[in-house]
This record gives sequence, structure tokens and C-alpha cells, in this order.
Amino acid sequence: MLNSKELLVYTKKLSILFVEDHDDIRDNTREILKTFFNQVDSAKNGEEAIRKYKEHYTKKSKYYDIILSDIQMPRLNGVGLVETIYGINPNQIVIIISAYDEAKYLLPLVNLGIEQFIKKPIDYQELLKVLLRAAKKVTLQNSENSAHHNSAIIKLNSSATFNKETNILHVHGAMVTLTKYEIIFLQLLSDNIGKIYSNEDITDYYNSINENLDIINVRKLVSKLRKKLPANCIESIYGIGYRIVPHFEK
Repeated sequence: MLNSKELLVYTKKLSILFVEDHDDIRDNTREILKTFFNQVDSAKNGEEAIRKYKEHYTKKSKYYDIILSDIQMPRLNGVGLVETIYGINPNQIVIIISAYDEAKYLLPLVNLGIEQFIKKPIDYQELLKVLLRAAKKVTLQNSENSAHHNSAIIKLNSSATFNKETNILHVHGAMVTLTKYEIIFLQLLSDNIGKIYSNEDITDYYNSINENLDIINVRKLVSKLRKKLPANCIESIYGIGYRIVPHFEK
């Protein structure tokens, strides 16, 4: 039998989202999870899960540590949920609960990169063992990457972040598509938060990496990028240039 104290060591600071359409299973499992996890949220279908996933990021500026989900659900099943989640966060740890007659779904989920499967009906001792392995992995990743990861993420305002390593912009928890030139622009400004970059600085930088950009097109680039960002993420200093204002100054 699993030592619950060992599990608690790894899960007590973690968050989990449990997705299950059967009310009794969802309620009973959620109560068990609350014994171990710092935050336990639940959803009754894939659509609700995605909404809560994005809301959690908006509030916490981080994703759930673990997703535990059934396969067969109304509106959006487990495969669709996982595809959407991985589109937002490719590193998300997901554990799938599957019945014996759902084998046709397993291969697509394996190809997507699912952490592990648990068979229905749920053996709760087995569930806790799987959660322990997943929690250990999360803890190790957080320990190894926290300092580096935090320095890579630039908070543009309370609802927008730019990851300098992955070049991913998130606004209200959703990933926003950027063009090549927009990525380069955000990379440049985020290298020195608060520093004002003149039009000449910007065009010189693009030229230094063999990309052509003149001053007129700098203005067009900024205008298009601002449409993808919340207000005031990029500050214009008239006649001087542009900068990203440190979030704490706002």
C-alpha cells in the first residue's frame, strides 16, 4: 500500500485539474485529491476544462501541474482536450483514465505524449501511485528549471507574458500567434526591460541579423503587434523610441 505521507511530500504544493462527466466519480475522486493537493479543480467536460485551464493561467500566471482526465465526455472528449491543452502548453503532464472499450483512443493519446493511463473502474491505490510518479516529475522539473524559467518569462502586464526561450506570447491564458518580425521585436525589447530603443537601434538590430526593416516599417510593425497585446504593453516615447515598461511600475 502506498505511503500517503510520501505522496503528500510531493503533492502538497501542486495543483491538479480533474475532468470527469460522471458526477459521483468526479465528486468522490475530487475529495480524495483534496487530501493531497494544494489546489484541486474539476470540470465535467472538455470544453469546461479548457476554460478553467485558461482561467487558472490568467489568475496564477502558471498552468496546472497535473491534468487527470476521462476519455469519453460530452462536447469535447479526452483526445480533443489533450490536443487543445498541448497546443497551449506542450509540456503539460496529463494522465488519462480509460475504460477497456476505449482502446481506439489510446494510440492517438500515446502519440500526443500522454504521461500515463489508468484503467476504469479506478483503483484508487493505483491512481495514487501514478500521481506520485507524476508529482515527482513535476517537482524535479520545477527544481531544475525554476530560476532559468522565471528569468525567461517577461510579464508584459497582468494578463500577458512573453517567453524569450520559446518565443510564445500568452494573452489571457491563450497563445497568440506572432510573425517572425514581431518575435524579433519582442526579443529585442525584452532583453533590457525599461530601456528605450530608438528607431535607429531597432533597424540596426534587424540589419545585424540580416533582416531588412526600415523606419517606416518599424511603425507598421509596432501598430500590428499592439493589436495582439493588451493596452500599454509597449510604450512609445514620442520622438525617441519604444520600450517595455517593467510590470511593477504600472
